[in-house]
Amino acid sequence: MPLSLWFALVGAGVLISLTPGAGAINTMSNSLSSGWARSIWGILGQQAALLMHLVIVAAGVGVLVASTPWLFDAIRYAGAAYLVYLGVRQFLARQGADTGEVGGVRLPEPAWSMFRRGLLVNLMNPKAIVFFLAFVPQFVRPDRPMLAQYGVLAATVVVIDVVVMWFFFATAARGLGRLTAGEAGQRIINRVFGSLFVGVGVLLAAMH
Repeated sequence: MPLSLWFALVGAGVLISLTPGAGAINTMSNSLSSGWARSIWGILGQQAALLMHLVIVAAGVGVLVASTPWLFDAIRYAGAAYLVYLGVRQFLARQGADTGEVGGVRLPEPAWSMFRRGLLVNLMNPKAIVFFLAFVPQFVRPDRPMLAQYGVLAATVVVIDVVVMWFFFATAARGLGRLTAGEAGQRIINRVFGSLFVGVGVLLAAMH
């Protein structure tokens, strides 16, 4: 990939990652509930989904999903339902309910649970596949080795998204950490992020 094209990819990747969405909400929620350092597990789950979307597009399956209305809608509604489920669960959560408490000591959410949620939040969004179908061809030249180009594209996009999610969204959430010190503050945060999850889920279901 020419250096000029790579710089264009970096610029586009940064703008895309900075656009608020379900992944950003999930990252901020994890940072508040489990801490900045442990929020990386949810971010890694989101990156696994991103790589899977790229593989789907590269294999040509993305065209099938985008051109088959019932399949696209099935994935879209499943993803929307999952986001609404996450939102309702967090909205109704009690302090310590998600992480668990033993003897009054709050336990962190297991890494695998955070990874799995991040994976599903990003994976169950068919609009990401359609987006990559439009995005990827801008940075891939058919007259050059495809595997190497996809490798550079995937590595660049993943690194950018990890940096933005961890050092922007997760760090921004740390500023709200003092609100979660008490039960009332934790309840407010749960309701705010629960409402955001539900809102994104409803938008995903309503938008065409």
